[in-house]
Amino acid sequence: MKPQKTLVVIGGGAAGFFCAINAANKNPDLKVILLEKSSKLLSKVKVSGGGRCNVTHACFHISDLVKSYPRGTALLKKAFHHFNTQHTIEWFANRGVKLKTEADGRMFPESNSSQTIIDCLLAEVNRLSIEVRMNADVVDLKPNVGQLSTFEITFSNQKSLSADFVCLACGGFPKISQFEWISKLGLLIQTPVPSLFTFNIPGNKLTALMGVSVPEALVKIMGTKLQQIGPLLITHWGISGPAVLKLSAWAARQLAENNYHFDIMVNWLPHYNEQLLKEKFRSLRFELAGQKIINRNPFVLPSRLWEHFLDQSEILADVRWADLPSKSENKLIKVLCSSMYEVKGKTTFKEEFVTAGGIDIAEIDAQTMECKKIKGLFFAGEILDVDGITGGFNFQNAWTTGWLAAEAIAKAATAE
Repeated sequence: MKPQKTLVVIGGGAAGFFCAINAANKNPDLKVILLEKSSKLLSKVKVSGGGRCNVTHACFHISDLVKSYPRGTALLKKAFHHFNTQHTIEWFANRGVKLKTEADGRMFPESNSSQTIIDCLLAEVNRLSIEVRMNADVVDLKPNVGQLSTFEITFSNQKSLSADFVCLACGGFPKISQFEWISKLGLLIQTPVPSLFTFNIPGNKLTALMGVSVPEALVKIMGTKLQQIGPLLITHWGISGPAVLKLSAWAARQLAENNYHFDIMVNWLPHYNEQLLKEKFRSLRFELAGQKIINRNPFVLPSRLWEHFLDQSEILADVRWADLPSKSENKLIKVLCSSMYEVKGKTTFKEEFVTAGGIDIAEIDAQTMECKKIKGLFFAGEILDVDGITGGFNFQNAWTTGWLAAEAIAKAATAE
């Protein structure tokens, strides 16, 4: 009789749970141990999507899906052929959790509660008798330690654990120093930098409008070709919303190099450029001739924001459309189409906190998530140098890479 093989999954987040569950499900003879450094499991699942859990995104063509990942595209192009959005939907549906699609493509559990996803994953862990160890702080991992066991895992309390297979799914570390115990394995690690953050514009009058949002604006980083269109939210510190968060993801490394000091341009009416808006103003002068500009906002912008733009353009409250001086009109057009803001610093969007960087994907077999240099060592989730924009894409990466690692481990354990 063959001795029982052991898989140790390091990391009690989405990727770690998915790897542990699917490995145990595919190979019932495999002993699976799930380690979590903290006293909380699935903490990012809990807070994602405002507590609703943005499970994935309704994007069903791999060629389109990979476009939402600033880093890791080469790996995901192959990985998504094995497990993608449709597979995620089916996986949860088979366990009684139906997902719904919102207008912007984000997918949530029908219950609108992240607890539904957590309960589903915990139920699977219990059903499959997966051992979960909390407060298990790993400080060292040694491969090829002997004939009987491939790996030795050492904890901060000096205790150790043996394993035949290890999956590292411990999330994205914000500092390169936190990779020290992993870097001893001789793997290439891309320096981590924040991704998905908001832009601070200290001292700008716009911040007095905190809480005001627009459904669509274009935000461009000056001196680059990087820009995004989407909802924009004014905060106490600056600007946020999907347009800014997506832009921060694509520009993560560049903005870090600039120490988060750069200029942006915002077009508050992205379907207009200055020339088209000038033509629109000509017709507005006739259509709304007798009405006060301050009372008649033809672009459905929030009233407080519209008043702010008029103030910036030095347009008095009693000016009517027919009497708008051409100098003031030009100023207003400029403000609406190309407002300039100096960004000094960032604020972490805690709900969607993501790190760009991690284990270089050149180290990984994209079909199995196994380390090319160390047999039996696998990776899943954000520990890899793979990250997506906001909207459920980072969870899809977690499900996909966790599933692929699980499948490969289950097969390898049977073969040995």
